[in-house]
Amino acid sequence: MNEAELRELILKIIAEETEPTIPIGVSNHHIHLTQSDFDILFPGQEMTVRVPLKQPGEFASNQTVTIVGPRGEVNNVRILGPCRAHSQVELAKTEARQIGVNVPIRMSGDLQGTPTVTVKTKDGQVEIQGAIAAKRHIHMSDKDAEMFGVQKGDIVKVSIETEERKTIFDDVVVRPDPKFVLEMHIDTDEANAANVGKGTVAKLIKD
Repeated sequence: MNEAELRELILKIIAEETEPTIPIGVSNHHIHLTQSDFDILFPGQEMTVRVPLKQPGEFASNQTVTIVGPRGEVNNVRILGPCRAHSQVELAKTEARQIGVNVPIRMSGDLQGTPTVTVKTKDGQVEIQGAIAAKRHIHMSDKDAEMFGVQKGDIVKVSIETEERKTIFDDVVVRPDPKFVLEMHIDTDEANAANVGKGTVAKLIKD
């Protein structure tokens, strides 16, 4: 290796080491409820905060439900708050298949044509049209978007380097918003496939 090649290699390594990284948040199965659906499932109760989530104003509640499909149930599915305008169930593909529900991969809120599942607690039961597997996406502030050179709705690739399972994820949707905190969301199937653990980060791949 001559001096020019060595210099180029060093610059490449420095660029890689200083490249901004994106924390990964693994989304377990969960549900969003309207106030009216919550009132049926938990009559006389208030939704209470178990732990705040990274995105401002959002939280995992203390309440859980059971999702019922034609071939089985998913128990202890946590409700994420606050209440929304439309109820929505988010499952990994693996567990959706186990209960006999063919969930499409969608962004949150894109519920047209999605299947209906039964949601129950010991106090009530509702039918919810809106079961999906969440499409992988990155929350980021407008300043983050500017830093990465991306815009709302862009589809990007990211690299995740974990022990013996380096993985490239394509079809990742960029979701900038002034109040968002930088974090890539994937579900448990995707996290297991890439051997994602605590502290794992992603790097944007620039074509």
